[in-house]
Amino acid sequence: MRYPIAIELGSDLAAFGVVIPDLPGCFSAGDTLDDALANAEEAAAAWIDAALDAGLAIPAPSELDAVRQRPEFAGWAVGVVTVDPATFDDTTERVNITIPRRVLRRLDALAEAEGESRSGLIAKLTLGRGRRVA
Repeated sequence: MRYPIAIELGSDLAAFGVVIPDLPGCFSAGDTLDDALANAEEAAAAWIDAALDAGLAIPAPSELDAVRQRPEFAGWAVGVVTVDPATFDDTTERVNITIPRRVLRRLDALAEAEGESRSGLIAKLTLGRGRRVA
């Protein structure tokens, strides 16, 4: 899926700024245009992930021309960032993993301490909402 972006051009002294108007509060920056665009794609994916976790609806992308014509982006460049459609997929999938027994015991102990199932703890850790295991 492609979301339109507004790009505030950078210079030798200022970073490039990127706003994703359809995702309120979602913005990014980078010292180069390439960095700013890559960071904007990451920001969009993180915004969508957080919105899905919160049970919020994900806005549909606007037309690129609509963003270009907004007065707050006068003088800015416009473009698009691509969000992997898998970001929107909350389908549960059963998987089979192989890990050493000692690791499984640690996983079970952590899951019990967190009040989670194995699967729940793995998802929580993967999505960055749990404590980190060293």
